[in-house]
Amino acid sequence: MDGETLLKTAAGHAEGLPGAGLEHPFGPDWEVFKVRGKVFLLMTEVPGRPVVILKSDPEEARALCAQYRNITPGYHMNKRHWITVAGGKAVGGELVRELVTESYRLVVSGLPRARRPVDPLTYGRS
Repeated sequence: MDGETLLKTAAGHAEGLPGAGLEHPFGPDWEVFKVRGKVFLLMTEVPGRPVVILKSDPEEARALCAQYRNITPGYHMNKRHWITVAGGKAVGGELVRELVTESYRLVVSGLPRARRPVDPLTYGRS
C-alpha cells in the first residue's frame, strides 16, 4: 500500500468509529482523530513520507515492529505505547483498519465508563 492509500484507509476507517472526530490542533500538517477529547490516531507527512501514528499495547507494539519493516516506534510519541505505520508492500488495508480499531479501543478503555461511546472489550471483535 502506498502512503496516500495508507492515509485514506486510516482516515476512512477512523471517521466511522463512534464518537470519533477529526481535529488539527498541531496545524495543517497534522490530522488528529480523537474520541471524547483523547487522541487515538495522528496522520502526517512531516517525517518526509506519509505516516499514521497509533496507540498500541506495548507488547503488541514490540511484536509489530519486529514483524513489519514499515512499523516503527511512535514518531514524536511515547515509543512504548505508540507505533508509526508507513506505507509498504507488507502493510495492507485490513492490517491498517485493525490497528486503527485497536488504537481506538485502547483509548476508549481509558475513559470513564460513562463517557465511553462503546464497550472497548467487545467493539470491533468478531
